[in-house]
Amino acid sequence: MTSSRHWWRTGVVVAIAAVVSLTLSGCFPAARPPVTSTPRAEKVASALQPFYGQRLDWSTCGNFQCADAKVPLDWSDPSSGSVKLALIRHYATGKRLGSLLVNPGGPGGSGVDFIKNSLDYAVDKNLQEHYDIVGFDPRGVGSSTAVKCYDPKQMDDYLFGITPGQRGSDQWIAESTQEATSFAAACKQNTGSLLGEVGTSSAARDLDVLRAVLGDAKLNYLGYSYGTLLGATYAGLYPKNVGRMVLDGALDPASSNFDVNLGQSKGFESELTSYLTDCLKRKGCPFSGSVDNALSTVSNLLASLDASPIRNSDGRELGADTMVTAIIYPLYDSSAWSALDKLFEDVMQGSARVAFILADAYYDRNSDGSYSDNSTEAFVSINCLDYSVNANPASMRAQAAALTKAAPVIGPYMSYGDIGCAVWPYKPTRTEGPIHAAGAAPIIVVGTTGDPATPYQWAVNLSKQLDSGHLITYHGHGHTAYNKSNSCVNDAVDSFFVQGTVPKTDPEC
Repeated sequence: MTSSRHWWRTGVVVAIAAVVSLTLSGCFPAARPPVTSTPRAEKVASALQPFYGQRLDWSTCGNFQCADAKVPLDWSDPSSGSVKLALIRHYATGKRLGSLLVNPGGPGGSGVDFIKNSLDYAVDKNLQEHYDIVGFDPRGVGSSTAVKCYDPKQMDDYLFGITPGQRGSDQWIAESTQEATSFAAACKQNTGSLLGEVGTSSAARDLDVLRAVLGDAKLNYLGYSYGTLLGATYAGLYPKNVGRMVLDGALDPASSNFDVNLGQSKGFESELTSYLTDCLKRKGCPFSGSVDNALSTVSNLLASLDASPIRNSDGRELGADTMVTAIIYPLYDSSAWSALDKLFEDVMQGSARVAFILADAYYDRNSDGSYSDNSTEAFVSINCLDYSVNANPASMRAQAAALTKAAPVIGPYMSYGDIGCAVWPYKPTRTEGPIHAAGAAPIIVVGTTGDPATPYQWAVNLSKQLDSGHLITYHGHGHTAYNKSNSCVNDAVDSFFVQGTVPKTDPEC
């Protein structure tokens, strides 16, 4: 990542499977013949009727059904134009309870690809039996009307280029600001007015259109990571329309950009410490001595890369920012920690090969230099509308010092996160603050005690904010818990979605 941005992607990292040689796709029954969805009759303003009243024409796409929906480009002026939302659906295999919309996180993650490529990872067979599982690409993302900024070569320079100057110096901040300014200008030029309308508040309103055109009186929703912010925002806007909602790996809607950077810095540093503790017990570990010594070795390695990057065979240079990306990617899932052994061993031998394999997987970059999706461009664009910024150099340096104190190894490279959005051409459209969703049906919030990307405390905070929030705690490692932790979590979530059973107390899984 270029030094102008340090907001790390918080979505479910499905592609980590490639690192640990797992397959997430399942065997699916043959798709049923496509049908046209009948929308619910909704009492909405006349300008919204074309959207709420549209009929979705589904077509067969592999073992699924695909369709496009239209939603207002600008929710404050619905008649000014529309944008396309791409949908994919897997029919309920048994007694159907309705539709279940699933968001994998990001922001910028493709729900269409998530369901198409990893249905069994997204939801278990129990939910597949009772719900039409619907993936969607939010506005600005993937196969929907999408944000576009850079071509692949420009994206390489943006993500992997080395920013001149000492980190945090006047020169470095000026160079980082120029990088961010060029990126923002390209996004505006290549995306147009959509760029100012991709924030979470608009995407949450889109969900209500999808609910209606799918024929559901209430929104049933499973959101992972950033998808929890999207779901909670919907609940705040349409509390009476909430059906059965589970938010797994929660973001705290009241958190500032600095709060996010601080929480993730501490979370990834904690998981790095857990990895090193485990590594030092195993034969072949690239580290020796105590855990503190190993942490110092990592810190010194990053400082060395900051000063003298390693050139990869394709000409790209491995600096500290890209190395941090390569480190945190396997930390999302403890089953991928073995990839860190290979990473550190390779870099310690002066090679950048494994680091770029991991960083490229994180950014969905292909071996030919192309990018599989626009997730990075969407990530920046959505975040810049979701968080207020403070790009005062003195303030940023004070925050950088606080991040370094809280997480001495990772924190320095999560600093100066306000630079990227300080020059954004559109002002934020979301105000950070608690969401109460008064009058909503029970909402389940799942938090993992060892989650590095969405720290457990955020789930605690969100469950307390929501008037109808109920917390499920998973005591373990990894980012998100449902369908990837244990039967305690799975049974509680499935019972809620299928029977409507709300845990009387936190089951402490």
